[in-house]
Order: sequence, then structure tokens, then C-alpha cells
Amino acid sequence: MSQKNHEGKRSARERLQEQREKEKARARRGRQAIVAGAVVVVLAVGSGIAVWMSSSSGGGSSSDNETARPKQASGGNKPAIPVGAADAPSTLTVWEDFRCPACQQFETGFRPVIHELVDSGQLKNEYHLVTIIDGNSGGKGSLNAANAALCAQDAGRFRDYHDVLYANQPPEPQDKFADKQYLLQLAGKVKGLVTPAFTKCVNDGTYDAFVRKSNDAFANSGYRGTPTVLLNGKDLANEKGGRSTPADLKKMVLDANKGKQPGKSASPAGSASPGKSASPGKSGAPGSGAAPHKSASPQGMRTGGSASPSS
Repeated sequence: MSQKNHEGKRSARERLQEQREKEKARARRGRQAIVAGAVVVVLAVGSGIAVWMSSSSGGGSSSDNETARPKQASGGNKPAIPVGAADAPSTLTVWEDFRCPACQQFETGFRPVIHELVDSGQLKNEYHLVTIIDGNSGGKGSLNAANAALCAQDAGRFRDYHDVLYANQPPEPQDKFADKQYLLQLAGKVKGLVTPAFTKCVNDGTYDAFVRKSNDAFANSGYRGTPTVLLNGKDLANEKGGRSTPADLKKMVLDANKGKQPGKSASPAGSASPGKSASPGKSGAPGSGAAPHKSASPQGMRTGGSASPSS
């Protein structure tokens, strides 16, 4: 073989190897950023960026007449779970998916200040549960976990169980929350939650239609991804360049509440009294800054892209 031919073949091999490396890099980026559509959310977590996608697959919707509603949950076109004093002067609206790692990172980083503000009557929460990851990756973990959380609402333990679920969130590709026995096992971390009524509610999927309706509301909302977090109607993704910190959130709430009395009405079912919240565990205890694959505490949030969530 001539030197020229040898060099030509070597060059071809090198080009082929470079192309393969490029394809591998593209595939890695695809696994991280592309599930089945366009980018829907970028959540800045310390030095890391988490990206999710969403695609539409009809999940159907339910009318109020067909939809079983958890205790004290709001109905209508945007069903939600309230947490905190109903007359608190500020409202934090959160759209979340229990399988979404970005949601877990948000909850881990912002949970201590949110609990502080809720327990002091400065803030009430409205949680809207969605099933984006089920639609993107397949499975039923988002749906089953959301239903179980709504069953916990009936027992007055929504917030406690909500925090336990995020503290024990499996890696996104592992649909462990689809296992109802696992959800019941996690419920054992919340004192007094596991009862025959709760167990039946989880196993029967009592609030599946409520969750699907909430997911439909998100699909029609114009919001771009989870978590979507609004303070008094203002999307935090549009505040401070989308990088609000827990300290920023606290300041925004206190500034908005100047001259207003904190809420004093009885907390709705699902809001733990100060000091009564169940410990969610080491992986996501308030203030720990832990996340499934990142050690840094969330420092802010930023959203971008567009897509329609699925159920």
C-alpha cells in the first residue's frame, strides 16, 4: 500500500471517528435535553443546568361532575391543593411533577423559606400537579405519586407527604413511583398517614381524574415547563433574569406584604403546623441542598422554550 493511500485511509478513519464522537455527544445532549419535543424548562441549580422536554399525548379531561375532589381542594378549570392560611396576604402558585428532577431541586432549595413563610402566615401555597414525565418517558409514576399525594390531602398530610416524595424521588428514567406499594411504603414516613382509607385511595387511583384535569390545565396555560412558580401571579422565571434565590423569594414576599396582617385563619388540610412537618429523610431534608445528581443547592431558576405537556 502506498504511503499516500495509507494516509488517505487513516484520514478517513480519523474523520469517521470524529463523526462518531460528535454523534455520541449529540446523543448525550439529547438524553439530557430532548425527550420528545422542544425544550420546556431550564432550571439553574448552582453550577448545573437541568433541561426538560414535553410532548402532547391525549390524556383526556374530566368535567367537575366526573372528578372526585380531595378535601378542600379547588375545582374548576385549574384544580389545586391549598397549603397554609387561607387569608395569608401572598400566594405562591406551583406547577409540579413528582418525577421531575428540576422540581425536586427547586423544592429542596426553596423548601425551608417556603415553610417558614407559610407557617408564619405570610404565604399560602397552591399546588397544581402534572404528569409531564409520564408523557415524555412513559410510565405512571407522575400520576400515581400525584394521586397518593391527594390521598394524603384527605388525611391532612399533603405537605408532609409531598416533601417525602421529593426527598425520595428516583432517577427520572426509573419509574419507581409507578409502584403503589412503594408509595405506601414512603407514606410510612409520615406519622398517622397509612390507614385503610389512605391505602384504598392509593390503590384505587381515586384522584387520577383530578390529576389529569390539572395536567390538562397546565397544557392549556401557556406555561413552558415544570416547575412553574408564580408569586402573586408573577412568574419568578421573569424576575431577576430568572435566577431568584430563596432569599430573594423571602424578600419579595415580605415586600409585598408590607402593611398587611399575616394570615390567622385555620390552615387547610394538608398544611402541617409549625414544627410538625415530617422529616423527609437525608436525601432532601430542608436546608440540606441535596439533589439526586447534584450537590449544589438551587440558586435560581430560568425557563425557556415551548411545548405542550402530556398526561
